[in-house]
Amino acid sequence: MYPPIEPYDHGLLDVGDGHRVYWETCGNPAGKPALVLHGGPGQGCAPGMRRMFDPARYRVVLVDQRGCGRSLPHASDPATSLRHNTTGHLVADLERLRAHLGVERWLVTGGSWGATLALVYAERFPHRVSEIVLSAISTTRRSEIDWLYRGAGRFFPEAWQRFRDGAGDDDVVRAYARLVNDPGERDRAARAWIAWEETVLSLEPGAEVHSGPLDDAALAFVRLTTHYYANAGWLDEGAVLRDAGRLAGIPGVLIHGRLDLSCPVTTAWELARAWPGAELLVDDRSGHRASDVKRAWKLAALDRFAR
Repeated sequence: MYPPIEPYDHGLLDVGDGHRVYWETCGNPAGKPALVLHGGPGQGCAPGMRRMFDPARYRVVLVDQRGCGRSLPHASDPATSLRHNTTGHLVADLERLRAHLGVERWLVTGGSWGATLALVYAERFPHRVSEIVLSAISTTRRSEIDWLYRGAGRFFPEAWQRFRDGAGDDDVVRAYARLVNDPGERDRAARAWIAWEETVLSLEPGAEVHSGPLDDAALAFVRLTTHYYANAGWLDEGAVLRDAGRLAGIPGVLIHGRLDLSCPVTTAWELARAWPGAELLVDDRSGHRASDVKRAWKLAALDRFAR
């Protein structure tokens, strides 16, 4: 990875509905524009994301999506309404930010939920996207959500039963979306949700367990994730794959781990088949998280597109 760098500019963009979205730019102000989309929904950007880009050749744009990171108001505050926090709103925010920064076209990259958002944005505004580099491919179909929060329980039946019991309902995603908005239940529900997310990733190298008090970042992550997934991202089932033909002519690299229990590789394979010209790279020994192999593939793709 490239050495750590700091932003040369940043701000809070008023996107309407009472929301201000944090953005920052780093690297070369005259370089190739690249947009970085974080996962979650609701994880926010991290400084390490800047290090995937050659700072001499890229103008890197990072943005914290509505309600998380440094954007305001923050979803960890129970008083913050999520009414105007949907996939459609996030896509509109990206277009508003592009215009604000004076960018004509940009490379778009993201992973997991960030891959879904990147694909939806590119399918709606293909003329604004020069290339796409995605990892841990997800399209937020209801079938994918059901796998993550129910089907993967086949590998962890004891943990899934605790997760389901904590929901008090077979429709665990909608149940937790309600519970995290209940002041008396939100901390317990957030811990249970995070515990299940960590369980699904627990077989991967470098797996971590959340400990200590819940912070605002974790509460916003759970509140936004349950909000988005309870509504299947406000996307028609299979819409991202259905509309992948709109990406024809946009160079794309799809990077995935075959051992990814969170987002099984079948979605990446289906997307590669539906997207004319997309290149699929599968690391047989990694899962959802970053790995040396996947990181090297992404760096190589970004360096190639910089030329």
